[in-house]
Amino acid sequence: MANIIIKVQQQDFDFASEVDTLEAHNQSDGALVTFVGRVRNNNDGEQISQLTLEHYPGMTEQCLQHIAEQACQRWQLGRITIIHRVGDLAVGEKIVFVGVTSKHRKDAYQGNEFIMDYLKVNAPFWKKENTSRGERWVSAKHSDNQEANKW
Repeated sequence: MANIIIKVQQQDFDFASEVDTLEAHNQSDGALVTFVGRVRNNNDGEQISQLTLEHYPGMTEQCLQHIAEQACQRWQLGRITIIHRVGDLAVGEKIVFVGVTSKHRKDAYQGNEFIMDYLKVNAPFWKKENTSRGERWVSAKHSDNQEANKW
């Protein structure tokens, strides 16, 4: 089983520091794949000024751990870090970090993509966008579900 780190937090994360943690004393893995998601300034034709993410503490971390464990069952992964922010986030701020190491690039790429696809539709986060027309709750898109279903 891979070494798994799960963090759900309000504060920002440092990308370089997270990459350093994945690489520290890791001479067995030759591949490292990362993904960082940020708050966009638009969605579905609306201008976005802020994104608020809510979650269910305890349940969220357990769900993210389960997603990471599922990835480990499918691919040979060395280390996994999943960080997801909650609270009020401004346009341009980082929301999520997924980092995966593996002996080989294909496992790292696929493991990372799987984690992100499953996180988008299965993790218990609720998103509210502030738009020019007011606030609105955001549901997973049909395309997000299609991506998760391919696995």
